[in-house]
Order: sequence, then structure tokens, then C-alpha cells
Amino acid sequence: MAHISKKGRLMPESPIRKLVPYADEAKKRGTKVYHLNIGQPDIETPEVAMNAIKNYDHKVVEYSHSAGMLSLRERLCDYYKTVDIDLSPEEIIVGAGASEAILFTFQSIMDPGDEVIIPEPFYANYNGFAVNAGINVKPIFSSIETGFALPPIEDFEKNITEKTKAILICNPNNPTGYLYTKEEMESLRDIVKKHDLFLIADEVYREFTYDGKQQYSAMYLKGIEENVILIDSVSKRYSACGVRLGWMAAKNKELIATALKFAQARLSPPTFGQVAAEAAVDTPDEYFVKVKQEYLARRDAVVEGINRIEGAFCPNPAGAFYVVARLPIDDSDRFCQWLLEDFNYEGQTVMLAPASGFYSTPGKGKDEVRISYVLKVEDLKASVKVLEEALKVYPGRTN
Repeated sequence: MAHISKKGRLMPESPIRKLVPYADEAKKRGTKVYHLNIGQPDIETPEVAMNAIKNYDHKVVEYSHSAGMLSLRERLCDYYKTVDIDLSPEEIIVGAGASEAILFTFQSIMDPGDEVIIPEPFYANYNGFAVNAGINVKPIFSSIETGFALPPIEDFEKNITEKTKAILICNPNNPTGYLYTKEEMESLRDIVKKHDLFLIADEVYREFTYDGKQQYSAMYLKGIEENVILIDSVSKRYSACGVRLGWMAAKNKELIATALKFAQARLSPPTFGQVAAEAAVDTPDEYFVKVKQEYLARRDAVVEGINRIEGAFCPNPAGAFYVVARLPIDDSDRFCQWLLEDFNYEGQTVMLAPASGFYSTPGKGKDEVRISYVLKVEDLKASVKVLEEALKVYPGRTN
């Protein structure tokens, strides 16, 4: 009998999407489901991007350059100038979302069996990308007690072996919302320089920072210019997840030349995504001012609401649009499924992402959930109320 590949069996299921069938069944029963499980903003995509697609007037939708349209890469360089990052079009390779850019990166800098160090909890699909590339993730535990600050640098040091080729961070962080400080970034620079590693920086949430804080990009770090790989995307910045358009950027010419070969093998990135992305660079500043104000109000509604629930705890993150909260529950996978299968409050329930799926270490995150505050404040407050009522009757409550 024909067999499925070992890699296919190892490929993890998405903790964010695996509960979808239960949500669908709940809706069929007439239950309103508040979707706090996935980072799909309800913010409108900028008009300039939508109009660019509507007004596309070429007679043929052609392949683009494998690295992406030159005009797009030039406009991305213009964007980076606004955040004090100096890049040239030749230092950027466009992909079908940041996901493909990360895959190109992994395949370009690591051989099967090599290792990448990632602070956990981390974006669940990093595990999938690692399986795809045949490499291993070395997780470094960060604690909810510190708000998920960067783990002690000694924890990185003791996990570095001859197989270690890179450290990967997401800043601001998905799933925790934590914003790494300049000092934390500089401590990473020192260890990257000492061991001559790559530093992969996923910065797709750069615009979403709060409380007067600013993101400190890995591209600002001095002395490791050849080691930094920037991952970026239009998905979150411009609320355009479905255009599937992201990119990698690096000063390392050998790396870019290598990644380009992988890009050539898939021919070219999506045309309409590139058209939208190029136009999106012209999004007016007031768009981001309004969006940040909206996300700030949403964050406060969620964090304050959860911290009022007996036995629950939620740090107050300074970036992105996620929080990881600790709840008085026995098992987050069981609890999130129970919410959809067996519970409703006044005809409503909530769909959360079990935080266990964002840890690589077995057993971690069993009493934690990730919440995406991507709904309007009124719906978030209703969601927190539903969560509060659910915890009063959940059979696996722990205190």
C-alpha cells in the first residue's frame, strides 16, 4: 500500500484552525461565535491598494521577476526609508506571504538536521516551516510572569551547538504581543556575533506599538549587518492577509543569491498581490493613526476584562494585536473545544486558540489561550463576558 511521507506525518496541525469544524457546528445550532482565534483584522484594507487592483489594465497577467516586480521593490525601499532602514531593491526577495519568505530563508541557511533557536511561545507555523525544511526548532521558554520578555541570554547560550545556525524572533510578537526592547535586541546581537549565527527577524507587526513605545528593528543593530534577515509582509500592516504578499530582505549578497534560486523554482510571486502591495505604500499616515487608536482600545478592553475575571491573568503587551492569557483551566485544548461544543451564554460563545499549540515544549501552555483582539470593542467586551460565564461552569476549572 502507498504510504504518506514521514515529513507529512510530522507536519503539525494548525492550533488556530483545527477547531473550525466545531465552530461551524456551533453556528449551525444557531450559536453566535466570536472569532478571537485568528489574526484576521476587521480593519478595512486601504483604498489605494483596492483601487490599484480594480484599475489594473494590462491585457495579460504575466510572470514577474522571480524576486518580485522591480517597481514594488523600489517602493518597499521608499517605505523602509520612513523607518530609518536603508535597503536597495537587490536586497529584497518577494514571496507569497511572509510564510514563503521564511521557507526560502530556512532552506537557504540550514541543512536538514540543523537547528534554529526560537523563544516560545511562538507563531505556530514556524514549526510547520521547520518540518518543511527538515530542520529542528530549539525552543527557549519565556514566561507569562515577565509578560513574555526575552529569556535570559544564558538560556540561548547553553542551547547553542554546532548544529545551531540561526535565532528567530518575532517583534512585536505573535502570539504574546511582547515588544522587544533595544537592550534585548542588543543582547541578541552580541550572541549572534559571538557564534556567527543568522538573526531572522519577523517584523510584520512593526506599525502596531502602544503606550508611546517604538519597535527597535534588527536592521538597526551594528556589527551583524551580514547576519540579519528581515521578514516582512503587507498582511497585517495594511489588513490585506488574502493578497499573500511578503518578502525577505538582507544585506548578505550570497544569501540573497541563494534564496533567489528557490524563488526562481516557483517562478514568481502573485501579480495582483504585488500590485496591491506597491500601491499600499502610499497609504496615508492618518490610516495608521486611526488603526492604532482602535487596536489600543481593543487591547485595553481585553486585558482589563480578563484581569477582572477571578483566577485569570493577562499581561499588558505593547505591540501587535494578540494577548496570551492564563486561565483557571485544566487543558486549553479541551477548554477551547468545550466552548464550541458544549457551552453558550445567551446564544453566544467564543473561539480561542489553545496556547499549547504555540509552544514546542510538550506540556507548556496548557492553562493559557491566545486571543486576537481583531473585533470591535463592543464585541470584545461581549466575548470577555462569555468567557467569564464559561469559566464559572467549565468542568475542568482548576481553582
